[in-house]
Amino acid sequence: MILEHRTYTFKPGTVDRWMKKYEADGLPVQKRHLNKFVGLYVSELGTLHTTVLMWAYDSLADREARRSAMYADPDWQKFISEVWALDAIQKQEVMIMNPASYSPPL
Repeated sequence: MILEHRTYTFKPGTVDRWMKKYEADGLPVQKRHLNKFVGLYVSELGTLHTTVLMWAYDSLADREARRSAMYADPDWQKFISEVWALDAIQKQEVMIMNPASYSPPL
């Protein structure tokens, strides 16, 4: 198993609007295509205007196949064009993480 850890940094005042759009239109498409939704978390303290989105996959090959199918989905393309029009995201960072041998299974 691998964990995809995505950190998004937003312009101040845009996180809530993005989250509503993602919940309504992005997450349903991703749940159709991607493996296990671990969660979406919002910063409360520390670096503000930040979210962390996590998905678990069986392997890098599993991730690649699932994301390729998602990118080909017209609903995902529509969501992407609409979410970029919000002009909310300042920065995106993606990490692929391997669990330590003693990590609990997801």
